Amino acid sequence: TGQPKGVAISHRNVNALLSWADTEYSREDYARMLSSTSINFDLSAFELFLPLTRGGSCVLVDSALSLLTTPVEVTLINTVPSAIKALLEQGGIPAGVRVVNLAGEPLGRDVVNQLLAGEHCERVYNLYGPSEGTTYSTCARFTQPLDEAPSIGRVINNSQAFILNDKLALLPYGTTGELYLGGDGLARGYLNQPQLSAERFIDNPFYDAKVAGSSKRLYRTGDL
Repeated sequence: TGQPKGVAISHRNVNALLSWADTEYSREDYARMLSSTSINFDLSAFELFLPLTRGGSCVLVDSALSLLTTPVEVTLINTVPSAIKALLEQGGIPAGVRVVNLAGEPLGRDVVNQLLAGEHCERVYNLYGPSEGTTYSTCARFTQPLDEAPSIGRVINNSQAFILNDKLALLPYGTTGELYLGGDGLARGYLNQPQLSAERFIDNPFYDAKVAGSSKRLYRTGDL
């Protein structure tokens, strides 16, 4: 969002993402991954590297909405809620889809319930994470219809999230504060923008070398 800026994501960051994905997705899930995201965006790291390094395959299309005009066989769709809603409304979700990943926009309960009401969809994920955290930082998995709005879930493996006040103090449950992210997926910073990197990537006051996923820095998301 805002002015485009290059986020320096490392090989280690992507490997951390894929290590988490190994705990959530089977080879059957990504046997035919819909790959619809431009390689300029970090979502493509999940869509390309997960299947191609784990024995799956990528089905390349211009966008997720291409399924409306050019039906293809896929098992996992990774897109934004507005796109999946359009596919639902026009019957564009392939019958072989087992898993739907949704990120980048607020996810409504009705979308989750419509997907799970289908004959083949087994799981729906609500995934949150800025590029600075390498694609996904939190995950909520749904296998049954919801009675309330879906949450963004919990942090993925080897990641951390803190709700802090303006003094960087932890806030109690139910209190509004800013979300800070840390962990093995934390990017190096912004390419050729050291001042902006210093503003957004700060020292982690809760760093503990003995805790898995604890990083020396945190990213200020700006999200409340």
